[in-house]
Amino acid sequence: MALPLLSIFLFSSLTLFSLTESKLNVDYYNKTCPQFEKIIQQIVVDKQLAAPTTAAGALRLFFHDCMVGGCDASLLISSNSFSQAERDTDINLSLPGDAYDVVTRAKTALELQCPGIVSCADILAVATRDLITMVGGPFYTIRLGRKDSFESYAKDVEGHIARPNMTMDTIINMFASKNLNVQEMVALMGAHTIGFSHCSEFSKRLFKFSQTSEFDPIMNPTYVQALRTLCGNNTKDMAAFNDVMTPGKFDNMYFINLQKGLGLLASDQAMIYDQRTKPFVELYAKDQDAFFKAFTHAMEKVSVYQVKIGKMGEVRRRCEVVNQLQVNPNKKIGS
Repeated sequence: MALPLLSIFLFSSLTLFSLTESKLNVDYYNKTCPQFEKIIQQIVVDKQLAAPTTAAGALRLFFHDCMVGGCDASLLISSNSFSQAERDTDINLSLPGDAYDVVTRAKTALELQCPGIVSCADILAVATRDLITMVGGPFYTIRLGRKDSFESYAKDVEGHIARPNMTMDTIINMFASKNLNVQEMVALMGAHTIGFSHCSEFSKRLFKFSQTSEFDPIMNPTYVQALRTLCGNNTKDMAAFNDVMTPGKFDNMYFINLQKGLGLLASDQAMIYDQRTKPFVELYAKDQDAFFKAFTHAMEKVSVYQVKIGKMGEVRRRCEVVNQLQVNPNKKIGS
């Protein structure tokens, strides 16, 4: 008896995903570029010491890249006169230059050592892991062999990256579309234990919040006053650390803060009130090891999401430009 069309499609899709994943392995560069991880580690250490927010920036860069079309370094591609790339859509404009810079430095060093071998996608994945570890986070295994995307379009971004004003239903569904469950979503949100957010992302919680409240009543009042001082009288868009207690350390303090009304973003603070997410917030606030294990599992899962292998992608010579454009600068991205 023939399988229904939908069943055949699902079987084919799952088979392709499994085959794609199986092509990745931790020893991918052992023969072709044996100094790969050592070179990245040295670049990462130097950059993080010079610019301490690099770890948080790289983590955001990695996640924003992977959530749109998979971990293929499409976010690293620059716009040109024919096409606006992912990095220039509004939600990605706040991604820090230091995050792009650490990848560029690693790519330059690796091109000198083993030209045309290591993809930008693999560099971003490993650099992010090493930076997380450097600031106190867990080490996790990364399978290698990703290829870089041929294209990048700003129009593809919306609906794939969570915004602070989204409802918990919307965010949960967004993660579910990437095959990430609620527990994995909460663990990944814990990445906000490092890094910062601009006032524009949370200032609506501080001033004229509603007809009955001047500020979001679920926020700690003392915290509100400090944030008002930071954001209220500045013409430039200032920024605050996501974790007010240990901003430079990757730990479980982010979850402890949520229990005290010290969540900076509305989407973060909402997790302590939603019955689907609250148990995991409470678990990770109490048990840092549990958080680290869950975060490790989720990051390993994200790192292989819709990866490209073989002719599905390429190894870019420069991370910001696809190889065809380096030969023909008048060619449109993706054409």
